[in-house]
Amino acid sequence: MEAATASQVSGGLRINLDEPRYDQNTFSGRAKHFFITTNPLNLFCSNKTLEEAKILVEQYRNGQEPAGLTEDQIWRAKHIYDSAYHPDTKEKMFIIGRMSAQVPMNMSITGCMMTFYKSTPAVIFWQWINQSFNAVVNYTNRSGDHPIPVKHLGLSYVLATGGALVTALGLNSQVHRFPPLIARYVPFSAVAAANCINIPCMRSQEMISGIPVFDENGNRLGTSQKAAKKAIFQVVFSRVCMAMPGMLTPPIIMQRLEKGSLLMKYPWLNAPIQVGLVGAFLVFATPLCCALFPQKSSMAMSHLEPELQEKLAALPNPPSTVYFNKGL
Repeated sequence: MEAATASQVSGGLRINLDEPRYDQNTFSGRAKHFFITTNPLNLFCSNKTLEEAKILVEQYRNGQEPAGLTEDQIWRAKHIYDSAYHPDTKEKMFIIGRMSAQVPMNMSITGCMMTFYKSTPAVIFWQWINQSFNAVVNYTNRSGDHPIPVKHLGLSYVLATGGALVTALGLNSQVHRFPPLIARYVPFSAVAAANCINIPCMRSQEMISGIPVFDENGNRLGTSQKAAKKAIFQVVFSRVCMAMPGMLTPPIIMQRLEKGSLLMKYPWLNAPIQVGLVGAFLVFATPLCCALFPQKSSMAMSHLEPELQEKLAALPNPPSTVYFNKGL
C-alpha cells in the first residue's frame, strides 16, 4: 500500500482519499496515521463541522470541490469525516464507539479498574463496564459489507466478561501471598485474558472460513484460515501491548505516592491521579500499538494451506507473498 501522494488540488493530480496520507509500509507512517485517527480532539467537532467535512469530502470525490482549497484543507476534512462516519455504511457512528473516543474512555475505565481493585463488587462492576465498552466499540466498527453476527458479538461479550471476572477474582483471592504491588497488576491480567477471549471469539467465523488474500496488485487469490489466524494474533498482541504501559507503570508510581503525605491528606485524589497517569500513557500507546503491524499484512505463500499453495503454484506468475487486511 503506497501513501497518497501530494497533489495539486486545483487541477493536475488528484489526492487519493481511499489511501492514508502517510506511507503505511513504514512504522512512522502508520504511527502518524493512527495519531490522527485516535485524536480525542475530534470528539469536540460539532455536528455542523462534521456535516461540512462530509460534504467537502463527497464534493472532492466527485471533482466538484470549491476552488482554491489547499491539500491540507482536503486532508483535514477527510480526517474529521473518518473520525465520525463508518467507512462502509457512511452513517455517523455512536460517539463512544469511535476511534477518537478510545483514549478518554479507556483512561477513565482503566484508571477506575486500577483504583478500586481491592473490593469484589468494584472489580465486578468495572470489569463489566470495560467489556460493555469493548462490545460497543466492536459493534460500532463492525464491517458494513460482512457484518459480524449479533450473536457472535453477544457471545464474545459474555465470554470476555466471564473470562475477565474469573481472572480478576481468582487472582485477587491469591495475591495476599505476595507483595502488595502484585495485587495492582490483577486488572491488567484480567484485561489481557479478556482480549485473548474476545477477539478470537468475535472473529471465529474468519478462522473457520478464512479471510481473502490478495497479490500485490490487489487481485483476490482465495481465502486462507492461516492468514486469519495470523491476523487475529496480530490484533490480540497489539491490544495487549496497548494496555501494558498504562497498566504496568502507574502501579509503581501509585505505590510510592500512597506512602507520601499528599494522598494521605487527600485520599480522594487517588482516582483522578490514576486516571491521568493512564491517560498520559494511552495517548501514545494507542496509536503506536495500532501501528505495530501494517493494516495490509502479508504472509509467504509457503505458509498457506497446501491446497491454496497448489492453486497459486498453477498460476502463470505465482506470487511468493500474499496480502490480507488484519483488522483492528
